[in-house]
Amino acid sequence: MADTEKPPKDSEYLSTLERGLRVLRAFDATHPEMPLSEVAVLTGLSPAVARRCLNTLVQLGYVAQYGRKFLLRPEVLSFGTSYLSSMNVDQVVLPPLQQVRDDTGDSSSMAVLSGDDILYVAHVSTNRRIRLGATVGTRFPLHATSLGKVLLAFQGEGVIAAYLDRAVLTRFTERTVTSREALEDRLSAVRLNGYDSALDELDYGLVSVAVPVFDARRQIVAAINCSTSTTRISQEELVRTRLPLLRDAAAEIGSALQRWPALIHSLHVG
Repeated sequence: MADTEKPPKDSEYLSTLERGLRVLRAFDATHPEMPLSEVAVLTGLSPAVARRCLNTLVQLGYVAQYGRKFLLRPEVLSFGTSYLSSMNVDQVVLPPLQQVRDDTGDSSSMAVLSGDDILYVAHVSTNRRIRLGATVGTRFPLHATSLGKVLLAFQGEGVIAAYLDRAVLTRFTERTVTSREALEDRLSAVRLNGYDSALDELDYGLVSVAVPVFDARRQIVAAINCSTSTTRISQEELVRTRLPLLRDAAAEIGSALQRWPALIHSLHVG
């Protein structure tokens, strides 16, 4: 949202807070440190507003300034750790994912929808190196991942239609789904089969399979997957051998979520 755009018509909405968060989110792997002018461009804020946001964040300890450039400080990690600890993610989600990893040797993750991306909220890795790694907080475009297609497929019709109307289906490889019709067909298959598998869609050499995690009302709250290198296993073998393990893990997580209603509430879209 550009700085000149009007905020939502809500008397409780703090546009100043929104702008500060926009500044924090502007820093990423591509922009680890930036001068004021670049922050202003990336956030759509005027230089004066961006400067006030940065100066406030510097005083609070979330941003540092070295010369003419600004960068995040480790203090911002407190936001993520507060979520993980308050929602008991380690107790509820990690044990089933670790079991999948131990049984298969694959990385295993849980993700939720976040805008038009998937957002990793739990990840158990292996020692095997792949070109495109993931950690808690990693985001990927949902159309190019098995997790994303599962998460989208089980949303309401309105959510799916709105995404399809606005989405830019960027091509990452020759196998990336880039047409609306192809994605609609894929989502129908996910709903029918209860899983999705992606091969070389986000990056070459990656294969994955994902399943939904439902709450007690059979509403999707997350998705979990196995992912590994195509040099280890074929897509057909991955689906055949990993799918039963993932479904067991998803059922275990879904059952455990009933004991942690705050986590269920936080995972639900909207």
